[in-house]
Amino acid sequence: MVVSGIHVTGAHPTGLRADASALTALAEFPDTTPRGIAGVIARLVNTGDLAAGERLPTVRELASALGVSPATVSQAWQALSRAGLIESRGRAGSFVRSATSARLAPRMRGMAAPNDPVRLDLSRGTPDPLLLPALGPALSRVSARAETGSYQAEPVIPALASVLAASWPSTVESIMVVDGALDAISRTLEQVVRFGDRVIVESPGFPPFLDLLDVLGAEAVPVRLDEYGMVPDALGRALHRRPVAVLLQPRAQNPTGASMTPARAEELARVIRAASDVDDLVVIEDDHSGLISTEGDVTLGTWLPDRVVHVRSFSKSHGPDLRIAALGGPRELVDRVVARRMLGPGWTSRMLQTILLDLLTEGASIDAVAEARRQYYTRQRALGDALRARGVPVAPADGINLWVPVLSERSALVQLAAAGIRVAAGTPFLAASDSADAANGSRSRPGGDFVRVTVGVLRDGTDEVADALATAAHHLAAGGY
Repeated sequence: MVVSGIHVTGAHPTGLRADASALTALAEFPDTTPRGIAGVIARLVNTGDLAAGERLPTVRELASALGVSPATVSQAWQALSRAGLIESRGRAGSFVRSATSARLAPRMRGMAAPNDPVRLDLSRGTPDPLLLPALGPALSRVSARAETGSYQAEPVIPALASVLAASWPSTVESIMVVDGALDAISRTLEQVVRFGDRVIVESPGFPPFLDLLDVLGAEAVPVRLDEYGMVPDALGRALHRRPVAVLLQPRAQNPTGASMTPARAEELARVIRAASDVDDLVVIEDDHSGLISTEGDVTLGTWLPDRVVHVRSFSKSHGPDLRIAALGGPRELVDRVVARRMLGPGWTSRMLQTILLDLLTEGASIDAVAEARRQYYTRQRALGDALRARGVPVAPADGINLWVPVLSERSALVQLAAAGIRVAAGTPFLAASDSADAANGSRSRPGGDFVRVTVGVLRDGTDEVADALATAAHHLAAGGY
């Protein structure tokens, strides 16, 4: 039997042979679960027996040949797509993805701003560089005492470990320092997630988290948000799918700006404790805005100390180029992260740790971060109020980003570009199941269309920007988009 370039042999097919560049490969299917089918195809792609650009059989064709349901093959195809091995081209079918030299993962590419100049760039999600504490004084103070020559010393300098522990939102067994929040999230996920596992994520959520899950071959299970973060009832339903982890942002959620209250955190912890079949579930919290958030520090670790890994980043408060975040949680899990990291970068530069320690304890730096927090709050409040006055129903937000509802994402991006303003498209912030309609060419999806606006860099001209955003939000492009 020939199926779109792939030959399936036998009366009740258990083998698959692919012709690619005059080569023939034969692969058995001892396991016809979604994971088993995906594993066979992945091996054929990895060995080159299925070449880049080669068309795969349709879901129904392969399901019939293997004697399984179309849903089984569809799940395998989805896993391969999430892992970046195949891609859908709509009605043309599914194809082996070509190797790419792009330095960014798919959703991060979707977030990346083009290099063309723009009058006002509100798309990047980065802090205002004018509100970061000055590094010069810190550099001069630490130059004489920064350690640069030891392989054997503790990965975290003791003085910094003490400062971090004293400010942590709950008591934890172990705290380490890593190279930014994404480094912490990535290394923790690698310790708890295997191919085919499910991970609960926020909807909408941070695109790099979804890219990380794709790389790991994990399935994202989206849970909707309200103004206080994950909705407890929605989390409870998602837990029935037996995930291995929950990935959330407790404060200044990116992109919505939602922050949990202690009451909401306790309710989410209660839902997790009450769930069955999730005894090994790990909660990973990304407190990326940390010290510039106006809401109080909060963690589910207060109620679930043995399950929670809490990450605090200093990029938005003290500078992205410091590349420092702290990770705290159960000692056994943190030790596994440390052990794996010692086979790579080993530790975060103790010189950088000493600089961060200075910035966290020196008066002028503390005052600078406090002023930044006040400025971000003022800018958020000003633009939010201006948009609501113009009929755009934005929710109050914490941190530096605002999630703005629009009639059409595509139309809003074009309208704003014409006004010299760049914002981030909303689509990359949606998990696959949220954006399936968009991938199939439809613009209807849960909650409508949105764009993300980085309010933190908006120093002046609030009314002018609000006018442009309101006009774009209410505009519906020709053709019904």
